[in-house]
Amino acid sequence: MRTDTRAAAEHFASAAHDLGAGPAAHGAHAAGGQSALAATGGPDLGKPRLTPSSRIITLAPSATELVYAAGAGADIVGTVLHSDYPPAARDIPRIGDGVQASEEAILALRPTLVVAWYPTDASRALASRLQALGTPLIYADPKTLDDIPALVRELGQRLGTQVRADATASALQQRIDRLPLASQPTQTVFIEISTDPLFTLGRDPLINDLLSRCGGRNLYADSRVAAPQVSVESVLHLNPHVLIMSPYGRETLTARTRWWAEHGLAAARQGRIYAIDPDWLHRPGPRLIDAAEAICRDLAQARAHSRMPSTP
Repeated sequence: MRTDTRAAAEHFASAAHDLGAGPAAHGAHAAGGQSALAATGGPDLGKPRLTPSSRIITLAPSATELVYAAGAGADIVGTVLHSDYPPAARDIPRIGDGVQASEEAILALRPTLVVAWYPTDASRALASRLQALGTPLIYADPKTLDDIPALVRELGQRLGTQVRADATASALQQRIDRLPLASQPTQTVFIEISTDPLFTLGRDPLINDLLSRCGGRNLYADSRVAAPQVSVESVLHLNPHVLIMSPYGRETLTARTRWWAEHGLAAARQGRIYAIDPDWLHRPGPRLIDAAEAICRDLAQARAHSRMPSTP
């Protein structure tokens, strides 16, 4: 999808969903299908708390960021290649990348908890081996912005860091609650996540929740898949009011604005194209709230500087 396919696979969960993993159920999940969050989004108090000698392995950068947010980053003993935030995470031993992790390397680290992003064939196979050792594997796959602080609280309860986790979760929730109320009419949005070939976000409930809170509507939200490949002609026909891009490598806001303007996209010609840090946007963890704040500002600016067309 992008120049660095493996990095993209870790930054962007939906691409893996398209490859057959299927979207995980709401919130965090325990291996075997039992939800680690109550149906209301509260904690499952039946789950055992881990001791201060916890040994955690994270199988996605977002999982790493969530564990750090819960106050247990120092207990991570293994993670994947692109787990680079917070900076301390760069020193954690690697057990593979976001596409393929070494089961033997994981087992050698004697984990007491493994935190993955969403179910895949590989994670299910690993969960089976871990189950025989009494080690849980849980999935942290938020579907709404509110799920992110809920996951931080859940991890804090599991890991014995509830005081710090609750404080972090409360701060995150306050930021979500302070997002500006969505204005009408809704602005149509195209999110460009790859240029050659051209990919966008489609049936991604978390990102679509973010957009709706900011007064935006994803033009491809009804796509059959989470990350559809689309044509330039399709985008021009749908004529999004705003274009948001997550630049990788040499793809810059200036270059993409020029390219889309040359192809006749009104949003580019009228200055309604914005860039967002790909790590903020494609990692469903605490920094997605940074992305929400930035996108809400961008959509407010686009609305203030243009006459809004009516949208269905």
